[in-house]
Amino acid sequence: MLVDSLKKFSEQTKGKLIFDYDLKKTNWFNIGGNAKAFFKPENLIDLINFLKNFGHKEKIFILGAGSNILIKDQGFDGIVIKLGKNFSNISILPNKTIIAGSALIDKKVAEFASENDIGGLEFLSCIPGSIGGGIRMNSGCFGVEFKDILLSVQAINREGKVLTIPSSNIKFEYRTIDLPRDLIFLSASFKGDFKNKDKAKRDIEILKEKKEKTQPTKVKTGGSTFKNPKAQTKKNVWELIKSSVPVNTSFGDAVISEKHSNFFINKNNATYKDMKQLIDFVKSSVREKTGINLDLEIEIVG
Repeated sequence: MLVDSLKKFSEQTKGKLIFDYDLKKTNWFNIGGNAKAFFKPENLIDLINFLKNFGHKEKIFILGAGSNILIKDQGFDGIVIKLGKNFSNISILPNKTIIAGSALIDKKVAEFASENDIGGLEFLSCIPGSIGGGIRMNSGCFGVEFKDILLSVQAINREGKVLTIPSSNIKFEYRTIDLPRDLIFLSASFKGDFKNKDKAKRDIEILKEKKEKTQPTKVKTGGSTFKNPKAQTKKNVWELIKSSVPVNTSFGDAVISEKHSNFFINKNNATYKDMKQLIDFVKSSVREKTGINLDLEIEIVG
């Protein structure tokens, strides 16, 4: 019955709705099964109509750039929503404020800011993902996080109601925030400061060079696998893994990066099972050797 309703909706919406959608091609690991349905709204009206009709009738997962998720081999028994190009706009407001759509890739915001003599957002050039995902995770690198630049976020709830939430109403923690998981982020405003275009671009290049020296690039990875266990030790998680697990450890085609031990790589055709076995082995090895419990930074879907 619900499938019939979805099919009827697909005939009326401007957006794209596809059944039995292959999720493997949507994430950086290149792992995972199919979703019951995949919806890409053309605009906000499309999204509002969808949520009013199906927001509480199906499991929903919001897909960003797919840079920090691990999808199960059986896929996702629900609807995956991915916001399209009309949620990727960017513009400048007074006082060096930037407003960016949640589907926009982080590095595009850093580049836009530098082109317009705005600094403070350079770190975004090194975060793989979208603005919406970055807010949800309070992503960061090189000592700066989303909480340091976010002014407000516009979101929509499962009833299709649009909300504006100032950052002062958000509790930021390490790689998470306290906003409900069922909120879909639409856009966000960020504070910047004046920085000469050439200086901002140089700073971006310095950060990129630093990242490329320490992290694997152009490989199938989900980025940092585990969070740094800050409450348990001053050591970084990569140090704990490096001292607890042989670097050549692998399960199928799931391997540990030689460049950064907290980055796990799909060398060729790894499955979710392969990657999960590697994750569990590393977690138990670190716990046995150090007594420290690691928490995942990547999100498991399915």
